[in-house]
Amino acid sequence: MSPGLFCLLGLPFLFCQTTGSLWTSSPTSSSFSDSVFSSSSSSHPGPGSVSQSLSNFTGFEDDHGTCQCSIVLPDTTFPVQRVERLELTAHILSQKFEKELSKVREYVQLISVYEKKLSNLTIRIEIMEKDTISYTELDFELIKMEVKEMEKLIVQLKGSFVGSTVIVDQLEVEIRNMTLLVEKLETLDKNNVLAIRREILALKTRLKECEASKGDNGPVSPPPPAPGSCGHGGIMNVSKPAVVQLNWRGFAYKYGAWGRDYSPQNPEGGLYWVAPLNTDGRILEYYRLHKTLDDLLLYINAQDYRITYGQGGGTVVYNNYMYVNWYNTGNIAKINLNNNRAEVTQTLPNAAYNNRFSYANVGWQDIDLAVDEQGLWVIYSTEASTGNMVISKLNDTTLVVLNTWYTRQYKPSASNAFMICGVLYATRTLNTKAEEIFYYYDTNTGREGRLAITMQKMQERVQSINYHPIEQKLFVYNDGYLLNYDLIFNQKPK
Repeated sequence: MSPGLFCLLGLPFLFCQTTGSLWTSSPTSSSFSDSVFSSSSSSHPGPGSVSQSLSNFTGFEDDHGTCQCSIVLPDTTFPVQRVERLELTAHILSQKFEKELSKVREYVQLISVYEKKLSNLTIRIEIMEKDTISYTELDFELIKMEVKEMEKLIVQLKGSFVGSTVIVDQLEVEIRNMTLLVEKLETLDKNNVLAIRREILALKTRLKECEASKGDNGPVSPPPPAPGSCGHGGIMNVSKPAVVQLNWRGFAYKYGAWGRDYSPQNPEGGLYWVAPLNTDGRILEYYRLHKTLDDLLLYINAQDYRITYGQGGGTVVYNNYMYVNWYNTGNIAKINLNNNRAEVTQTLPNAAYNNRFSYANVGWQDIDLAVDEQGLWVIYSTEASTGNMVISKLNDTTLVVLNTWYTRQYKPSASNAFMICGVLYATRTLNTKAEEIFYYYDTNTGREGRLAITMQKMQERVQSINYHPIEQKLFVYNDGYLLNYDLIFNQKPK
């Protein structure tokens, strides 16, 4: 084998072991040409061949007979600057990614919260669709506010997401559907406050038109009695109930009373009061006052008070004083609404109490207080009356009994009672949707008799009935709901 070939065969070894541009092969005594070197190298192709690794090479024999090979390698300098730029770019991208990822996490949490809210709203609206219970405008406004809050979040999400927003779009569609459903329910709800007011206004307009047309074709009917006046022949009829709202303590508080303060010195004024009993149906512990009906409807500007001695739903308010049956006794307490203090307590002579002779289906109302144009009354029973109703007129200052009347109507067979112009009216249950004013006793004449005036109701049991002389309305507490009834009176002949 020639020396030139040794030089050629040593090149791959030297190339693999050295990073320089000049290698020395084993000694030789013969020269070789470029053509032999090139042909020898090209005759052994392969992945590690010299022709693939070297761009140019020459070979010669020096004066000492040593074979010298000069090789030019490609640039193998490590690209530090490019790697640094790459690292910086990667760091910036990582920070952006973490920022966007934190946004996504935040929005995922918010979406989870609003998904739960959406689910709760769906359940509430399903209940509203199925239930016959009325809902006021306030209920719908609260739901609308929650839906609008979710709509704002969806707009933020859509603006922040880049790329696919299928889930966000789906949520947006569901929220829009929810908004439409709430608006539809609001229009279909015929028992809320505004709808009732519109119906009443429309009915009054029709009645006026009817009276006007009747006046053209016949004799003029006498005008209705003035507010607070007793110039009439008693109750002739009762309107349909107007649902004001659910009592402020909620569904569970089915027993109680409500009404409006009547003061002869300020007949047009008077606070609205609501006094739900505790869930045991016996203890009166909390009551609430409102200056206007609008405040009551919106649950605003309320004054809440607590007492520890009230019993039953026979409560009334007269001349800025609340009158209640004192707990576990036959006493009556007079509470000043300005300071919530019991200023007077008085025993009602011979009165039965503690469920001895309460109303039918209503416990702890043996002593039922009432107010009318003539002042403060109390309806109760005694052992001597064998459970029949007894009516007493009270001095509203001292609570002393001024006069007493005995009836032949058994109190536990009536569902409730109230006074108008010195006349006792008693009700009884016809069915789950109707009561009947079936009995009266006139303390002015001593006469008593039967009536048949039907009163519709929203729920099964009536817990209390109070009358307001100026408004000439009945304030009824019906299984936790506050109802109003307009009264139509007989006109006395001249």
